[in-house]
Amino acid sequence: MSIRATNQADVIPLRPLPTAAAPGLPREPLWRDLVGEVLRRERRAQGRTLKEVSGAARISMAYLSEVERGRKEASSEVLAAAAQALGLSLADVLALAGERLVSLTAVRSRARSSGAAGGHRSVRTTGPARPPGPASPMGGVLLAA
Repeated sequence: MSIRATNQADVIPLRPLPTAAAPGLPREPLWRDLVGEVLRRERRAQGRTLKEVSGAARISMAYLSEVERGRKEASSEVLAAAAQALGLSLADVLALAGERLVSLTAVRSRARSSGAAGGHRSVRTTGPARPPGPASPMGGVLLAA
């Protein structure tokens, strides 16, 4: 067996390839994508550049860019530094990403229950969502199993 042959390996993707996903369903979001979206959206809303935020957070500009694009899974320490540079807490960033996850999951559930991927159980909630307030620390988000 040659050296070239011994260095080859089969690559098994951790998630199904897009063509293997159920037709009509958006792909399941990754946490790193959601957190990156939150950081980028907040940075742009503040009119700040990657260079400004990465400097304030003491993270390389290239790394922050990759985090924002969902290419890197940042540690909680890096996320906290980026959040602080944006005037947010780590909890703020995670809560915003969680809200987006719930929203996207609801879209997937509705698509599934309408027959796009037949045979799957949908997640349903009863009653209206409560408005954010002191009695609702998750901002009215209701998770059901």
